[in-house]
Amino acid sequence: MKKKLTLSALKGACVEQRTLFKKLFPNGVVPTVELAEKHASDFCWDWAAGHLLSAPARAKYDRVTASAWAEYDRVTASVRAKYDRVTASARAEYDRVTASAWAEYDRVTASAWAEYNRVTASAWAEYNRVTAVAFVTLWNKE
Repeated sequence: MKKKLTLSALKGACVEQRTLFKKLFPNGVVPTVELAEKHASDFCWDWAAGHLLSAPARAKYDRVTASAWAEYDRVTASVRAKYDRVTASARAEYDRVTASAWAEYDRVTASAWAEYNRVTASAWAEYNRVTAVAFVTLWNKE
């Protein structure tokens, strides 16, 4: 069965992906293999698989794409290691330079964060209770 993919289905996607989708397919689209191949580098298909496919379909997707991921990993391993070596000293310097700024940020925001947590604790606990009960109730009805 061919299903239409619409912008509303992409509600959790990033702005750039949603904008491109809306530009290319303002009325939605029924995805085809040809369309997917044409736009393979334009869209984050892995995101789509993780968010739009059912669990069984996602499991099949993972099996089908596993060898391509392993090959990508194999091909990029040496350049990834080289990148890590080349950037290590810059990363260490960045960490050194920003450490004091992060410490100051943590110091300045600590009291506001503590107050936020104090004020929201009971609402958060109630939300967690409602979601737990809702999940268990619905889970047991399936």
